[in-house]
Amino acid sequence: MKKLLILTLRNIKAYFSDKSIFLTSLVTPAILLVLYATFLGNIFEETFTGAIPAGLEVSDKIIKALVSGEILASLLAVSCITVSFTSNLLMVTDKVNGPAKDLNVSPVSNSTKSLAYFLASFFSTIIVNIVALALCLFYTSTQGWFYDATDILLLLGDIVLLTLFGCALSSVINFLLKSQGQVSAVSTIISAGYGFICGAYMPIASFSITLQKVLSFLPGTYGTSMIKNHALSAPFNELTNSGVPIEVVNEIKASLDCSLSFFGHDVSMSVMYLIMIIAIVALLVVFIIENKCKRRA
Repeated sequence: MKKLLILTLRNIKAYFSDKSIFLTSLVTPAILLVLYATFLGNIFEETFTGAIPAGLEVSDKIIKALVSGEILASLLAVSCITVSFTSNLLMVTDKVNGPAKDLNVSPVSNSTKSLAYFLASFFSTIIVNIVALALCLFYTSTQGWFYDATDILLLLGDIVLLTLFGCALSSVINFLLKSQGQVSAVSTIISAGYGFICGAYMPIASFSITLQKVLSFLPGTYGTSMIKNHALSAPFNELTNSGVPIEVVNEIKASLDCSLSFFGHDVSMSVMYLIMIIAIVALLVVFIIENKCKRRA
């Protein structure tokens, strides 16, 4: 346990001591927030306003709360995964730069080293994403604030779960990488593609039926839907209380992936949680198998 703690702290310190990687991880969510608010804010606002039946008056505060909630959910759904890959790159850079060789001759088991990388990646990512959540909540407070303490706790829970998923996924993939070129390639693919396939950049409901069915097999789809539900729950309640028919509200929810189905069967929030937990456990099992295969090799 002592060796695990020492190695975990060493890895966390190594991540935060590399100013370029840490600042990139921290600044990226802030840049995305500015870009989302600047370029997508008006589009989201027009979409929500257009969905309201003619003759119904809905305050700008509620519309802006819906917009900021969508931006918050989209940004954090992506950040939890991409930052996990960035913080977990230490596993690869140690191989490339040499520290891994020193650790291999030390009296520390491979399982302890791998667990230390995973835990360090998790804690480092959580810190960055909590800062990102704080930035998003500050932005939301300037637009339209309807959250209570329960909403914030649920969002924090989503961040923890998505970060665990991101760290488990990045551990499985990064374990196989052996060069800086491979790291750059994987980071570019994840950064550019994950937001689309998880429904953060564009709702999956706007994709073709075939693509929707394919993406319904990916755990990230349900992780994004979870955080959207919790980020938009309070604004949706205010929208209903303002007199908008529940049928209209449900249609808006479906268009934003708050309501998902798997081959015609509705997926409840409890099932979404279960899918994410199973995915995390499955990835950790794969990570353990990778370590055992390495020892045998």
